[in-house]
Amino acid sequence: MTNDVTFYDEIEAYCSTLSVAAGGRIGVHVSTKQPHFGVRVERWGAERIEVFSADGIAGTFFEPPTNADATGCDWPVSFEIDVEPEWQTGFYLVTLTAAGAAVGRNVGHAGFVVHAPRQRRQAALLVLGTNTWNAYNTWGGASLYTGGHQVSFQRPWPRGLLDRPQVDRDDRKARPVRFGEEPDADGEIFQAYRMEHGYSPAIGSTGWFTHERRFVEWAETAGYEFDYAVSSDFDATSDLLADYEVVLGIGHDEYWTKTARDQVDRHIGSGGDYVSLSGNTMFWQVRLVDEEGNPGLDHMIGHKYGGHTADPVVGTDAVEEMSGLWCDPLVGRPEWSTLGAGSVFGLYHRFGQATPRGTGGFTVFRYDHWMFEGTGLRYGDLLGGDHGVVGYETLGCPITLDEYQLPVVRLVDGMPTDHEIVGLSLSSNLGMGEYPKSISALNDQGDLEFLAERYYGDTSPENLAKVRHGNAVMVVCRPQGTGGGEVVTIGSTDWVFGLADDRLVSQVTANIMDRFFRASSS
Repeated sequence: MTNDVTFYDEIEAYCSTLSVAAGGRIGVHVSTKQPHFGVRVERWGAERIEVFSADGIAGTFFEPPTNADATGCDWPVSFEIDVEPEWQTGFYLVTLTAAGAAVGRNVGHAGFVVHAPRQRRQAALLVLGTNTWNAYNTWGGASLYTGGHQVSFQRPWPRGLLDRPQVDRDDRKARPVRFGEEPDADGEIFQAYRMEHGYSPAIGSTGWFTHERRFVEWAETAGYEFDYAVSSDFDATSDLLADYEVVLGIGHDEYWTKTARDQVDRHIGSGGDYVSLSGNTMFWQVRLVDEEGNPGLDHMIGHKYGGHTADPVVGTDAVEEMSGLWCDPLVGRPEWSTLGAGSVFGLYHRFGQATPRGTGGFTVFRYDHWMFEGTGLRYGDLLGGDHGVVGYETLGCPITLDEYQLPVVRLVDGMPTDHEIVGLSLSSNLGMGEYPKSISALNDQGDLEFLAERYYGDTSPENLAKVRHGNAVMVVCRPQGTGGGEVVTIGSTDWVFGLADDRLVSQVTANIMDRFFRASSS
């Protein structure tokens, strides 16, 4: 089970949809080898609060289809949950326990988001990166990282993605080091941990428990109020952002559809704000389709490295929807035109041979910026290094230094001109043979060579060097100019790991939240 942990547990389940309106109903599809099971549903915010439970539900075992990874399981609905109108917007964890199964193999998880009704909406919206969860999901076969080109939402999430016991560092791909330790550059500690507990490799890269959960627990405890959605809600609702002033992305929000990108760009263009506490954000374009391959919500198509040759839309009028890099010339819409930063300019930190002994934090440059108010941070200080808030995937900028030796963006096509870099860390890209030995992906492709080829045009030593020498950035910009909204990008997947225990990381995040949330709620 080095990659696929299908039916490691004796009960598996998925919800009929990833999100539901308050007052609606959602089905749960369950397969179990035991005759009966129980269910508990909790809203997971500052606390885990039970809202529904039942026992003695009849169980039936359904084999996973041979193509479950691509086209789903097609199991019948085992039971339904009536989402009461008063249920608060948020993420709801469904825990299923198979009666009679051995402890340790008797629990499965599913989950869904409840939308706020229009009359109870806040001014801010948090969008969970469920497209990225799905890209890493190997349940039933392949993920987009292990040979798949279509992955279905109609199957269980990987074991450990939604819930697992809290540990200190062993479940992290960019594991912070303590004094005198050597870095786990090859991911051997992470690999040993997840193998011992039967977890998918996805837990080191994505998922509710890894990223969004950490932000939600911190933010709701601090009293911030916001509504919830999932990635595919952009494709289900053409005006998802109509009632919102600020939108948030957290952790690892890597896979975006054109519909989502269009809505966020329109939101910013009309004066709305966007906050991205996420690394490797908006790197790949994907498409969502139904069972017949038409636009829908059942499955996700992503050709990734092969998009420019294998995606059927290449050579058609729809080539801009190619499921490859957003910055690929065939798409021509680089992520930095929205975020002010992109992974071509820095993708990995303390991962494999990419800065394996890097600082794990951001070096402060513009210490008098509003983002650092109340921190006491000064020029050259390191922010978040103890908790490794920079890693394992990042976003950077092409930079130069101004007359004060402060970093400023070097403008390339699509880069916003209204742009300020407040913090910086060195980051890199990896070529063949430089990834952690434990990685279960990229068997035939290195990002270093691929990005040099697709973005710069070839793999000459000069272009490889451009991709090799990158950074991770903390950026504030206005992509649409003075008439548009503001974008804050903290370009690291692991920023949220500092929220609970690092006072300075927490203060910086609170400064960001207060700038947009309190102002928009007043």
